[in-house]
Amino acid sequence: MKIMREMHHDNINQFIGACVDPNCVHVLTEYCSKGSLQDILENDDYKLDNMFIASLVFDLIKGMIFLHQSELKFHGNLKSSNCVITSRWVLQVTDFGLHDMRVGAAMQESLTEIQFYRNLLWRAPELMRMPTVSPYGTQKADVYAFGIILHEILARQGPFGSTHLTPKVVKTVASDTNRFHCRDRDLCGSRWVKNLSSAPHRSQCQDYIVNAMTDAWHERPENRPDFTQLKERLRKMREGMKANIMDNMMLMMEKYAYNLEELVSERTCALSEEKKKTEALLDRMLPKSVAHQLMIGEQVIPESFDAVTIYFSDIVGFTEMSASSTPMEVVTFLNDLYTVFDFIISHYNVYKVETIGDAYMVVSGLPEREINHAGQIAEMAIELLSSVKTFKIRHKPNQTLKLRIGIHTGPVCAGVVGLTMPRYCLLETQSTQLLEWSPMGNDLFLGIAGVV
Repeated sequence: MKIMREMHHDNINQFIGACVDPNCVHVLTEYCSKGSLQDILENDDYKLDNMFIASLVFDLIKGMIFLHQSELKFHGNLKSSNCVITSRWVLQVTDFGLHDMRVGAAMQESLTEIQFYRNLLWRAPELMRMPTVSPYGTQKADVYAFGIILHEILARQGPFGSTHLTPKVVKTVASDTNRFHCRDRDLCGSRWVKNLSSAPHRSQCQDYIVNAMTDAWHERPENRPDFTQLKERLRKMREGMKANIMDNMMLMMEKYAYNLEELVSERTCALSEEKKKTEALLDRMLPKSVAHQLMIGEQVIPESFDAVTIYFSDIVGFTEMSASSTPMEVVTFLNDLYTVFDFIISHYNVYKVETIGDAYMVVSGLPEREINHAGQIAEMAIELLSSVKTFKIRHKPNQTLKLRIGIHTGPVCAGVVGLTMPRYCLLETQSTQLLEWSPMGNDLFLGIAGVV
């Protein structure tokens, strides 16, 4: 206990003390908030990338090198549940030493058959065959357990992978006296190594890692490398990384901060472009002044206009044309026609109120007041009337298009109606009704026109 109390290393879980009672022994060690390595590997919510895996593996190696060079010489009970993770994601080795006490406690503990054999999954075969020769363990047995843990970290499928074997496989491990161990022959020689290529972190399962792992659990203890050799053979796992995971995370944060300004600038430009597209779309649906008020969250107050001029038109014979055309042909025809109209009215100080079927409504004098509103509408109407003379209907190229136009000047009240799909509507102030129009049958006439 004195030796363990004086052991201090970043990758060794600090032993604080023990309470020894006649029928129970309580060991007190430093608390690690992340739990054991086994808990981490069995939790699918933890996605371990190459940096985390390399950090955990080398923390384990450094802890075992320190332990083997200490007066304790070996661990004796190394397994994934005896590797704990601190809040800073540092792996620490625990549950070493006090072998006499642990054996006595194990004899008093009632375990099921499955639990008993599961505790032996990390135990080297020579210790199970001749338990009296080295009852507490050896350094080579610790290397064997490390090979099993390395497999657990890479494949995350338990000590023996995704095979159908139960924990009783340790009986086969202990009884197999052939030159090639059953794990090497059945698992590594064929199916198991192939499964590693589809493991969650296949980039980690390179040949040099698999070779180091299989050498670590070699059947013959003398053929197993020590932890210093394993550290050198697995050095490539940490190429370009710092000593521990927190240093790696700080390096990543520095790189992120270095590129943050450029990233923010790019995102700001993209956001500005999207904002311009949204504003342009809204400007096409509502007057610019009204759209601006809505975007900044202001309420659009209705306004009265003493005199505006309203243009309203429809297509002569549209009902008959629709009856002899398919819906797609009608939609295509109206889109072609109104695209031409929209281009023409863009050259005048007017606002397109709406289109309903073949009806097309335009107003001048609101929301921006225009003195020459009647002249703007009249000139626009003449140009629209002229454009239909050369317009060709796709599905009826030989048919001549005729346009019926109405123009009216008078006072109106205008405002936004509704929250969903808001509309900029006009109302006649004299009768407080939506403006109506009545076609007179002429190509161009002065009459009553407005919104229906």
